[in-house]
Amino acid sequence: KLGLENLDATRAPTPHSKMGSGASAPKAPADALAAAKEMLGEKLVKFAGGGKTEEVSVEDALKDKKAVALYFSAHWCPPCRGFTPKLAEAYQNHLKDKGLEVIFVSSDRSEDQFLEYFGEMPWLALPFEDRSKKGMISSKFKVSGIPTLIILDPNDGTVITEDGRSACMRDPTGEKFPWKPRSFKEVLSGGLMKGDETVGAEAIEGKHIGLYFSAHWCGPCRQFTPELAKWYAAVKKEMGDKFEIVFCSGDRDAESLKGYYEEQKSKGGDWLALPFDKKDDLDGLYKVSGIPTFLIVDPDGNVVCKGGRALVNQHLSMPAIPFGDFPWAPSALQELDDPGEQDINDKPTMCLMLESVPIANQSEIMEKVKPIAEKWAKTGEIQFLVARQNNSVEKVSKTDRSEVSSARGAPKVVRSMSVDTPWLILLDCPDGGAYYLGKMAKEMDGSGMEAMLEGWKNKTLERKQLK
Repeated sequence: KLGLENLDATRAPTPHSKMGSGASAPKAPADALAAAKEMLGEKLVKFAGGGKTEEVSVEDALKDKKAVALYFSAHWCPPCRGFTPKLAEAYQNHLKDKGLEVIFVSSDRSEDQFLEYFGEMPWLALPFEDRSKKGMISSKFKVSGIPTLIILDPNDGTVITEDGRSACMRDPTGEKFPWKPRSFKEVLSGGLMKGDETVGAEAIEGKHIGLYFSAHWCGPCRQFTPELAKWYAAVKKEMGDKFEIVFCSGDRDAESLKGYYEEQKSKGGDWLALPFDKKDDLDGLYKVSGIPTFLIVDPDGNVVCKGGRALVNQHLSMPAIPFGDFPWAPSALQELDDPGEQDINDKPTMCLMLESVPIANQSEIMEKVKPIAEKWAKTGEIQFLVARQNNSVEKVSKTDRSEVSSARGAPKVVRSMSVDTPWLILLDCPDGGAYYLGKMAKEMDGSGMEAMLEGWKNKTLERKQLK
């Protein structure tokens, strides 16, 4: 089924333009302040007690701050009410003194609700009455779910991390504040674990690397680890020194990391690991918010394959792993496994729903539509996913251990919609959460998908709206 329900985001994709644009050149302080005022307005508010607020100028709020956190939250949101006290404790005991200011951007439904919730917070807020400003900020950062905490550098307006919630939960005392991600080379250059030994960066020099984000307390991780170890053994046997895996632990202490690493080895996962003091250092760089996550990167740390778990599952279901396709850059028509990892929030996506189609016919259909997918994917405007069977591993949040769906951060996908010709679902989340429904032609030759894509491009399809 493809259930087009509420979005549940755990991260905010890269924003665009002016303050908050990680892609633009750093701004001079005066320019950054001007951009901040344009985004936030001239005034913020602080809680003054008795259901009242007092104004604070944006200039005063940002003065001498090392980082500013935009906190998207609401009193009616249970995860928000769970996270707010933890953030408040960290802010009051450590982060405020280290130079963090938090600005609450409310999604409450009334001013009374806003004031009640704001009264629990020790920081500032965007004035509730300025709903258009709130909408603009949410749109700028593509916030599709709450709680979301985005950390900005007030000195140049750039994004420090889009997953401030994870950064704060991992480091509530601010030992690594303001949580600027270290580069791939920096993280891996200082020594890696190889069993009981420590090896240098030469152990991965020139290799493609699988980054395995996992933890011993995570049930889905322990379910996936033996499968990954089986795949790893086959890959190493064939590829040798061209490939290695590095375990990036989400464990809470060094003993847990060590014990889980030994368990991985016992199952055949004789790979490398980041030491405990660097275990989280790649999370921000690769925007990891849920585990298990398995990425394949090139020797410089550039992502080759985001959907590594889907790749492993696919390879293990095949008679032989296609080593000739190494390092397995995704094809134009990818398996739908984890929409949160497959950029559904950020990019228009055509989903081909084949789960109701007999397995014997699925490959034939995919071969017919693959040239169409390749042609359109070359434009960079749209991607293609195919759902064939539901074999994905569930994920848990890396910060709070809460269960999440494999589609965390993306529309929840209802898969079995048809028993005759397969459904086509075109999700256009970047266009305000639009989606479009269609079906393949009875000939199963791809003409139905081609027609739907042309209709989408020409804006002639009937638009539907994600709730």
